[in-house]
Formats: sequence, structure tokens, C-alpha cells
Amino acid sequence: MAKSQETWNKKEREKKKQKSKQDKQEKKLERKQNAAGEGKSLDDMMAYIDENGNITSTPPDPTKKRKVINAEDIEVGVPKQRPVDPADLIGKGVVSIFNESKGYGFIQDTQSQERVFVHINALTEAIKENNKVTFEVEMGPKGPSAVNVKLA
Repeated sequence: MAKSQETWNKKEREKKKQKSKQDKQEKKLERKQNAAGEGKSLDDMMAYIDENGNITSTPPDPTKKRKVINAEDIEVGVPKQRPVDPADLIGKGVVSIFNESKGYGFIQDTQSQERVFVHINALTEAIKENNKVTFEVEMGPKGPSAVNVKLA
């Protein structure tokens, strides 16, 4: 007589499969029951933004409507440069540092107290430290620099 082909391990695996199938079926029924009683309408799921930019569940009040903004009034990027008055470009200052061997120095503007770079090629006359000078400001590659520097 032949022995049964079903071993203990096979029986245990079959029990686990049946248990997982039953658990899965129970979870499926539970999800169906919860979903059927909870059905939300579209209005319940809507969210609105109030006049202060906060999210609320109530629709906005039409009386608190904001003013209309024209698209042409919005500037994107850098605003256009306004023409500069030539008199504003001419400044007066004192040479704070000037190194003749290196060919550059700095001028302290008397009005704005800013330091402006000056190169020896921008000089019309020879200058030394503590000289009072007049100059024009021009934007160089690394910032403002003085050109047409003359003794005052």
C-alpha cells in the first residue's frame, strides 16, 4: 500500500494560502462597506482661496473682490534705464590711495563718501595722494571707475 503524498509541510502551506485568501476577502468587504457610507460630493471636496491667500472650505465673498490689474502694468525683468543727467556724473573728491608703480588707485567722493577706482589711463593730469580732483564716473567691468580725472 502506498503512502499518502500529502506531507505536513504541504498541509501547512495550504492552510496559510487559505488564511490569506480569507483575510483578503474580509478586507475587500470592509473597504466596500466604508466607501458606500462615506461618499462625498464634489462640493464637499472643493477648497477655496480667500482674499489673504489662505485655503478655506467656504467660497469667496464677491463683495471683497480685488481690483483689476492690467498686464501691461506688470514689469518683468530689469526696468529700462532712465537717461542720466551729465551733471550728476561729474564728481569731486580726494585721492585716498594712488600707486604710481602699479598704475591705479582710489578716489573718495566728497558727496557720497564712496570710493571710486581710478586707473592711470583715465588721468588727464598727474595726481598724488590727498589731491582734490574732479572726475566722471563710468561703469567698468568690476564696478564704477573714474575717468577724465583732473586736479581741482
